[in-house]
Amino acid sequence: MTQKKKIVVALGGNAILSDDASAKAQQNALAMTAKHLVQLIDSDVQLIISHGNGPQVGNLLLQQQASDSEKNPAMPLDTCVAMTQGSIGFWLQNALERELKHVNLKKEVATIVTQVVVDKEDEAFKNPSKPIGPFLTREQAQALEKETGAVYKEDAGRGWRKVVPSPMPIAIQEQYSINTLINNDIITICAGGGGIPIEKQTSQGVEAVIDKDFASEKLAEMIDADLFIILTGVSQIALNFGKEDEQWLDQMTVAQAEQYMQEGHFAPGSMLPKVEAAVQYVKARPDCQAIITSLEMLGDIHKEGVGTKIVY
Repeated sequence: MTQKKKIVVALGGNAILSDDASAKAQQNALAMTAKHLVQLIDSDVQLIISHGNGPQVGNLLLQQQASDSEKNPAMPLDTCVAMTQGSIGFWLQNALERELKHVNLKKEVATIVTQVVVDKEDEAFKNPSKPIGPFLTREQAQALEKETGAVYKEDAGRGWRKVVPSPMPIAIQEQYSINTLINNDIITICAGGGGIPIEKQTSQGVEAVIDKDFASEKLAEMIDADLFIILTGVSQIALNFGKEDEQWLDQMTVAQAEQYMQEGHFAPGSMLPKVEAAVQYVKARPDCQAIITSLEMLGDIHKEGVGTKIVY
């Protein structure tokens, strides 16, 4: 039996959520996303999909806080990540199944709720920096800090928000299960929202947020993916983005990417983690490449000049 080419696609938030946060609107967005994803599938390709959940988990935290009471207490962050993995996984799985039927492809799709292992000694736990939940006044934030021990910081002059650690992923708990699905030719949706963070020391959930690009890279390494695609809002990476001397890139070597990062070309929290994750993957698998591009370019991903390829 010929070994299939394993492709990991990390979906960006724009593939799921537009301005309308309703379930119907997100399902409609994912119906379009499924059409693009299915273009990758042929007899030689095994597709593995990860996704973000930032807007969804943020909205869920707001709902949890609004209904928080003694009889109906708010769920913690790790549980909210699991809940959004389930809802987004269901929407995407359902959309893919319908699109596969539409194009007469007989393939099964499965979503796996995924725990990602982190180390409680990670420096991120000493300096929580990832804002989550609602904006508060200074007085509200100080009162909650005193009451709960959580950390609150001012967020770009818009108010005070709770901040949690964003540790690096070190392993994926469901590695065997994910590989079993892949080996049985099942399209697998996993590592949603960066995964549910669990401590390696205790295997218990922890209040933290794992960057979904780094979790997707760990997934790509773990399953020996042949290609790692990170989707974002632009079709290629640019140097001097938005400036007069803007330069779009067809390809970068690892050494060039590291130089551009050092020169500050990529925005933290936006393009920077995507480039860092792509570089990490290519360093781990030098014979393979990563591609950063937009959802709309997926059907042409193997053509010259599509996306930015990161090679060793």
